[in-house]
Amino acid sequence: MKDSIQLRDQINRRMFLGQSARALSSAALASLLAAPGRAAGAAIPGQMQNHPARAKRVIYLFQSGAPSQMDLFDPKPELEKRRGEDLPASIRQGQRLTGMTAGQKTFPVAPSIFSFKQHGQSAAWISELMPHLAGVADDLCFIKSMHTEVINHDPAITFCQTGSQLAGRPSIGAWLSYGLGSTNQDLPAYVVLTSFGTGRKDDQPLYDRLWGSGFLPTLHQGVKFRNKGDPVLFLSNPVGLDRALRRGQLDELAALNHRDYDRFGDPEIQTRIGQYEMAFRMQTSVPDLVNISDESQHTLDMYGPEVKTPGTYAANCLLARRLAERDVRCIQLFHMGWDQHSNLPKAIQGQCHDTDQPTAALIKDLKQRGLLDDTLIVWGGEFGRTVYSQGTLTETNYGRDHHPRCFTTFLAGAGIKAGTSLGSTDEFCYNIVSDPVHVHDLNATILHLLGVDHTRLTFRFQGRDFRLTDVHGNVVKKILG
Repeated sequence: MKDSIQLRDQINRRMFLGQSARALSSAALASLLAAPGRAAGAAIPGQMQNHPARAKRVIYLFQSGAPSQMDLFDPKPELEKRRGEDLPASIRQGQRLTGMTAGQKTFPVAPSIFSFKQHGQSAAWISELMPHLAGVADDLCFIKSMHTEVINHDPAITFCQTGSQLAGRPSIGAWLSYGLGSTNQDLPAYVVLTSFGTGRKDDQPLYDRLWGSGFLPTLHQGVKFRNKGDPVLFLSNPVGLDRALRRGQLDELAALNHRDYDRFGDPEIQTRIGQYEMAFRMQTSVPDLVNISDESQHTLDMYGPEVKTPGTYAANCLLARRLAERDVRCIQLFHMGWDQHSNLPKAIQGQCHDTDQPTAALIKDLKQRGLLDDTLIVWGGEFGRTVYSQGTLTETNYGRDHHPRCFTTFLAGAGIKAGTSLGSTDEFCYNIVSDPVHVHDLNATILHLLGVDHTRLTFRFQGRDFRLTDVHGNVVKKILG
């Protein structure tokens, strides 16, 4: 009798909780649908285009670790006269320093040892480290006045990707997936590729939350392709399980999940159903995607000798073009190795060897196929590097610490004013002199080019409307074509 009463109580509690969940879900959905001025994407994901888009997709080439702007794109030749001098207090202006250089007694100016030339009709200044990129100078738009408040890697990369230093917010690719949806039903809307550079083998790690969905439905998180083995785990059928049998299993699972959704109304159940179906379709689409046997030798040579080595930056750039051809909405490449606190001259040469030729090849390849007209390319890191040397300065060697006050990013492709440069820095490449562009401004501009008003793509969470740019950000109209 006692066991019967306990079972009855358990069933009643289960029914109460199930009914409550359905009621709360219905109330929440009704609130989203009824709220005046609410972003359409908050209730109808995939329908948030506010104005005609210039770009259909974005390829974000994120250079993790922070490239040195004064060794690549922002030359300061007059600094050679000041080699070894202490950075003037009037330039530093009391800026906070990291723990890695805060204890230095002096901050010796370290001019770049690399030469610069102007290239193309745009006369863009590009370092000798990037000879291939120099060949596409007239396709590029440099922003030399990027800045951020964040001075350490993990919060700075998190800030670039999510608009917040604190983990837990949706990434830019998740926002795009949520707001615009996908135009390819056989591949995810958001794909992430990673590679290790030769500049610094023990560079800062990357975390999966950088391409996470945060409080958005998990359907919109980035799908990371692995560097070795199957690009995505568990796509291959186990031995003895053919495609027809897998299809039957998925149909049975879908029926069970639909039953649970009818009972509890949990939207994550719908996500689970969609992910099972996407995985089934990816069993065919992914092997075709990564099989580059149909690429011409000319194309392979254009990307460089590492293009056939899975997981390299070159291989990932080619894969990015193939993803763009298949209309994947957001493609992100994270390349590690740019955190060069010491031995920078040698390390940065390795990084540029990794990235220069494949980046230029990607731009040329997209252009010759007519894809650059509707693909936005973004290249940049989380902050810049200091003009003063971290550690000992010699004629051939120096290091550089983190520098959030100014750094360089470049864009190319759909909607961008090609062959231009925006912003300038002072004679020490330390402070911005004109046209400052914040990380929030860059993200607002990326969304704008994809047809989204960054102030309207919102999601209500914990009683507040959140967006990628928080309460900040302005579209950088001066770089728009």
